[in-house]
Amino acid sequence: MDLERSPLACPFPDLPPISGATLRVARARYKEWDRCDLTFAELAEGTAVAGVFTRSACASSEVEIGRAQVPGRARALVVNAGNSNAFTGHRGREAVDGIVAQVADALGCAAEAVFVSSTGVIGVPLPLDNARAGIAAALEAAPCGWEEAAETIGTTDTFAKGAGASAMIGETRVELAGIVKGSGMIAPDMATMLGYIFTDAAVEPAFLQEMLAKANGESFSCITVDGDTSTSDTVLAFATGAARHAPLAGWDSPGADAFYAALRSVCLDLAQLVVRDGEGARKFIEIAVFGAQSDDSARRIAMSVANSPLVKTAIAGEDANWGRVVMAVGKAGEPADRDRLSIGFGGTWAAREGQPLTNYDEAPVADHLRGQNIRIDVDLGIGEGSATVWTCDLTHGYIDINADYRS
Repeated sequence: MDLERSPLACPFPDLPPISGATLRVARARYKEWDRCDLTFAELAEGTAVAGVFTRSACASSEVEIGRAQVPGRARALVVNAGNSNAFTGHRGREAVDGIVAQVADALGCAAEAVFVSSTGVIGVPLPLDNARAGIAAALEAAPCGWEEAAETIGTTDTFAKGAGASAMIGETRVELAGIVKGSGMIAPDMATMLGYIFTDAAVEPAFLQEMLAKANGESFSCITVDGDTSTSDTVLAFATGAARHAPLAGWDSPGADAFYAALRSVCLDLAQLVVRDGEGARKFIEIAVFGAQSDDSARRIAMSVANSPLVKTAIAGEDANWGRVVMAVGKAGEPADRDRLSIGFGGTWAAREGQPLTNYDEAPVADHLRGQNIRIDVDLGIGEGSATVWTCDLTHGYIDINADYRS
């Protein structure tokens, strides 16, 4: 499937190497394509790992195993692209066990220190022979850079996605670098797609888990492309400790706030890149809800708007149909008062306190909707709760991609 590069694509950033993390890629040939599709990350002994995963009741074996391994210590990560290995029964579990055993034997580490992710078609058992050959090739391959690794973990992605940040922990500068894949089946519940963040900071596993979960709630769990949650959604964070400062163990640790700010920044950048590569996307949409009964209520309302096909197609057609936003707010099942509700686009209010503005001028709104970056404001007028989520428009391109995804 030849996919046109998203018009919302961003150039891949210049990410620093992370001491204690070595990346390699190889061809396992999970599909009939001429590209690398297996990514291998070797991690220094003692590397802390944290993870958040899909809450899908049909999660893959990779997800089930990973949930039991975090927070903990990691020595390796294997990412397979082109086959999700989900809904594959005992054969899927045997494939993961085989990958783990091969890597653990090669590195001389415990099986619990090897993490595996797979992404692609659901319902096709991962061919273990291909995986073994790919791992063997990766172990002998020369190290690669972040962009090559980001390209390798992709499936329907049209551009490689990466983000980085740095923080000062005392007198020590630490670096963070992350890559992510995702384009469709994006409506996370605890996590999203496949995302991996690496840092040379020293962080205790339990605290890394706490920070990742918090950052996820403000980033990956605030995006949607199509309202569908994958069976394989995973975000893992690895802290190698190579910076050799006093380990962060809690929020009172010196530098903890600075490190969290950097981690959140990387998560948010990666999450928004996924939306910018939404299947068929032509517009990036930010939805800000405020005046809600609570933050959680605001988020659920924002997601109702973001997942509405009627709202998304109106934005695709550059139609300032604020009535569709009203509809999405009303169906969210959250507290709302029709006569206090206000809707705006790009900083211009179209309706205030339950009715259209008598002096409403649609010209600036129409001009805003002709752009690529769209903002929708929703003021419930009933409380102090607020939330912001991100989505994209819904175009014919989404249908074209997903109508023949398995081909």
